[in-house]
Amino acid sequence: MGERVWIHMASEVRQPTVEQQANPLRRPAWETGIVGGLLGGLVMGIVFSVLATPVLESAIPALYGLEGGTIGWAVHMSHSAVFGVVFAAVVSRPRVGPYADSAAALLGLGLGYGAALWVVAAGVVMPVWLDAVGFAGAPPLPNFDPTSLLAHLVFGAVLGAAYWAMR
Repeated sequence: MGERVWIHMASEVRQPTVEQQANPLRRPAWETGIVGGLLGGLVMGIVFSVLATPVLESAIPALYGLEGGTIGWAVHMSHSAVFGVVFAAVVSRPRVGPYADSAAALLGLGLGYGAALWVVAAGVVMPVWLDAVGFAGAPPLPNFDPTSLLAHLVFGAVLGAAYWAMR
């Protein structure tokens, strides 16, 4: 949803779209997804830092053969931005959009998304990936840890709320 560009006699005139006129601060969905994902990732990272420090310091960097808490945070925040864009792509789809029309709806969709990430990414993909790279502390398959569920629900809730606030 960008600006319409009219070219008239060697000069360019930019006219905002109807959506931009209604809300000039509105960002494209993907940008909103990145910011929401980063905010959700920050809060989720704090939950992990307090309740499950080895996740950020060991497991997450080990996905890429790395070590350390700073690297773990960087990788975690990168994943959060990507997952935020995926959320934005899902909730902006024509079939989902009508269900994402209120703060409560986006909060609910965010919680559902966080739960889905917990099952798929943390519960299945991460244990398989860590085992494949030879990480000695790889969790069992499936890895349905309740602390991880809490962290993923927090991520989804913050993502959904931030997405609503910025759209």
